[in-house]
Amino acid sequence: MRRVGLVVNPIAGMGGRVGLKGTDNKVEEARHRGAEPRSPDRAREALEHLKNQPESVALYTYGGAMGEDESVAAGFSPTVVGAPEREETTAADTRTAVRRFVEEGVDLILFVGGDGTAVDVAETLEALDDETPILGIPGGVKVYSSVFAVTPRAAGRIATAFDRTEVREVNDIDEDAYRGGDVNTELKALATVPVGDEVQSSKQIGGGTVESLAAAVAAEIREDDATYVLGPGSTVDAVKTELGIDGSPLGVDVWRDGNVLARDAGEAAIVEALGERNVIVVSPIGGQGFIFGRGNDQISPPIIRRSEIEVVASKQKLSDIGVLRVDTGDPELDESLRGWQRVRVGKFERQLLKVV
Repeated sequence: MRRVGLVVNPIAGMGGRVGLKGTDNKVEEARHRGAEPRSPDRAREALEHLKNQPESVALYTYGGAMGEDESVAAGFSPTVVGAPEREETTAADTRTAVRRFVEEGVDLILFVGGDGTAVDVAETLEALDDETPILGIPGGVKVYSSVFAVTPRAAGRIATAFDRTEVREVNDIDEDAYRGGDVNTELKALATVPVGDEVQSSKQIGGGTVESLAAAVAAEIREDDATYVLGPGSTVDAVKTELGIDGSPLGVDVWRDGNVLARDAGEAAIVEALGERNVIVVSPIGGQGFIFGRGNDQISPPIIRRSEIEVVASKQKLSDIGVLRVDTGDPELDESLRGWQRVRVGKFERQLLKVV
């Protein structure tokens, strides 16, 4: 029987759908914009798949919304090792939970959150000089570290199936700088992580020359009467530059007929700006291959369902990632998106890549 400790950051990812690019010091603003917790659903999805694995699990968790509620909802009877003292949980609660898991001798620590939560978990283990493996269930806006499963379902499968571990990087970025358009990752810690095909790579910054690609995409956009939802990232930002708009490099902008209808938009603003025909332009994240579910949660399942999808990327980026991935939080939509996807790699050229 494998002993698994679960800790949930209940506010992780709240800023994504409303365009905040993170929740650090932005919880109240996220709530004001109508954000709802995302992590509990991600935790339950992972736990439901964990429960269905052949190997039995003894689950340890932290109280209330930090794991107990989600565990019970998924059908577990967990051992609760402690509880937060206040309704508003903090990083200190996450670190306390990790210490309790180590005391209990768990075989794996599962955590739900983003890079900030990964840092809290990994730094706590480093301080204890402990090498308990960790695995992230992606629930935050920023997921740059190579300690996360590619989806919650994958985390549930990996938790009992892994038989080897390796040391991987935990990275984080300054959210304030990120909101301003600067992406600078910093190595925060090293952690022991299960080895598996469904553990994601760290995000690679930079993607090669895209000027001719951007110019071609922009030219077609100008001649079209559709509403364009332009995603984040350097490749699509080059398209925005070619269009001559003051876009948001790491946000989502909506464009139609030469006008920016919404800049750095959250889900609600994007929905309001949609027209009769809509096209989402996204580029896969370097090193990972995600086209939805990492850094662009504003482009929610209802928006995707109402839109055509145009994926753009340099040939170098595609050769580095090999496959495309989606993690929208809607399993049915994810399944419908899987299969072969045409990716625009040049002025006229397209390349087929599989969404897995």
